[in-house]
Amino acid sequence: MSCLEINNKDMMKKKEGEETRDGTVDYYGRPSIRSNSGQWVAGIIILLNQGLATLAFFGVGVNLVLFLTRVLQQNNADAANNVSKWTGTVYIFSLVGAFLSDSYWGRYKTCAIFQVIFVIGLSSLSLSSYMFLIKPRGCGNEVTPCGTHSTMEITMFYLSIYLIALGNGGYQPNIATFGADQFDEEHPKEGYSKIAFFSYFYLALNLGSLFSNTILGYFEDEGMWALGFWASTGSAILALILFLVGTPRYRHFKPTGNPLSRFCQVLVAATKKSSVETPSRGREEMYDEDKQEKNDSGNTGRRIMHTDEFKFLDRAAYITSRDLDDKKQGGVNPWRLCPVTQVEEVKCILRLIPIWLCTIIYSVVFTQMASLFVEQGAAMKTTVSGFKIPPASMSSFDILSVALFIFIYRRVLEPLATRFKKKDGSKGITELHRMGIGLVIAILAMVAAGVVECFRLKYADKSCIQCDGSSSLSIFWQVPQYSLIGASEVFMYVGQLEFFNAQTPDGLKSFGSALCMMSMSMGNFVSSLLVTMVVKISTVDHMPGWIPRNLNKGHLDRFYFLLAALTSIDLVMYIACARWYKCIQLEGKDERQDMMSDDENDSDSDAYEERPKV
Repeated sequence: MSCLEINNKDMMKKKEGEETRDGTVDYYGRPSIRSNSGQWVAGIIILLNQGLATLAFFGVGVNLVLFLTRVLQQNNADAANNVSKWTGTVYIFSLVGAFLSDSYWGRYKTCAIFQVIFVIGLSSLSLSSYMFLIKPRGCGNEVTPCGTHSTMEITMFYLSIYLIALGNGGYQPNIATFGADQFDEEHPKEGYSKIAFFSYFYLALNLGSLFSNTILGYFEDEGMWALGFWASTGSAILALILFLVGTPRYRHFKPTGNPLSRFCQVLVAATKKSSVETPSRGREEMYDEDKQEKNDSGNTGRRIMHTDEFKFLDRAAYITSRDLDDKKQGGVNPWRLCPVTQVEEVKCILRLIPIWLCTIIYSVVFTQMASLFVEQGAAMKTTVSGFKIPPASMSSFDILSVALFIFIYRRVLEPLATRFKKKDGSKGITELHRMGIGLVIAILAMVAAGVVECFRLKYADKSCIQCDGSSSLSIFWQVPQYSLIGASEVFMYVGQLEFFNAQTPDGLKSFGSALCMMSMSMGNFVSSLLVTMVVKISTVDHMPGWIPRNLNKGHLDRFYFLLAALTSIDLVMYIACARWYKCIQLEGKDERQDMMSDDENDSDSDAYEERPKV
């Protein structure tokens, strides 16, 4: 055997046994081997799991407003508010899942447990609907009203849907981050794949809801609610089984302990040292953990470079004579002295808050698809050549728009931005740029919805009693507003997922995804509050108001234009916050990126080829 062959074999063995650079481990806690873990094999399993779980969730959520009005006999405003509150609660529970994941359970265990809760909630809803709520059989369509329900039956319904909220809410932020964990961002090609994963994750989410919005939406609109709910339950069970099948392939990050205590320690330590004179030499006189102390504290995350914002918090890391005495006597008091990285973790979260607040109004716009868009569509002409189109199925155009714009962004805009980046040294299209573009498109979507409503009212029969389909304006005039919302999602929500995942410290990645979902949650609650205020103010002097039960007597168009105005104000505030924002800087990462830049440029085309085709 020649020396060349021996060297080639040695190199192949080394490559096969190469460990990941980001600190991930396998199921048994051993360092992950790149060749037989993670990457697109695990990523595709997680994408399929997400698609099936989303199908199950939207099988309930997409027509919930119609279930409340047709089966439980609620009026339009109450139904829209209840859907907004329920959807908001889903995303509130995302904080619970993120906290348990980052602190104690890890992402894999958290995803598995909350998926089980999700299946239990769907099974309970399916049983209660079949046995108690859908009476007489076939009721709940446009023609046959359902009977009255007892307090116990209503309680069973709400218990079921909030179990679904708990299960899906706790699962969602962790599955997005867990999928990203399968790609080593310290490796050039896997780093590109990790960025691409978030786009495909959001695409999987939308493709999963496509079946719900069309097939299941049609059955539920025709009164076959129990069938739709059982189909959702089966999809959730299949998603759980698929997730467990991928167990041997997954990469894991170890949980890093309670982040709330670490956050509070910095605030308490900085307050205790409020009278301490700050040294002039910056980080040189601040406390940094050595390797042994880092292992003892359980913090396996990378160090964060010191920044000058929120200087008051730096006091928590200044070493005083008392801190030196404490260290000699048995160790550092974490409520008096904190490492620089721990202080910077708090700064990272504080810097994210203004950006996060600016995304809430967008979520108010987004939530209209599940409530007022559906009610608006139900009052339009929904028949084409004798075939009735379920109003909720119009969100299919949102999904198709998402798929189209993900393709355009990943295959056209991103490569162009990369080429310009190489030529003039610019940063290309950053996540902050994309979120701003999403806000602009959202404004256009609300204007389009308002204009369509103006024309719907023009061709509506205002004397109708049962007003579904009372306008001669075709429901397909809603296509522009749905398509614009879909385009805005690609820039706003995908950008948010990437931004919050990249800008949170290593021990708070699930929290970063939860922030994105919390934006949706707060958007739903703000939407509910806004609808309530608008209804109360617009119904003075016995006026029908902007959003009455009979939309033909209201002014839904004014509500849409109000949202467009609020989003415009929010855009101005967002631009100011984005200009102020300073990105996280991980120690050593910039140097590694500079050294690998030439290799990454050469492998750009290869990296794109490794991504799954849209």
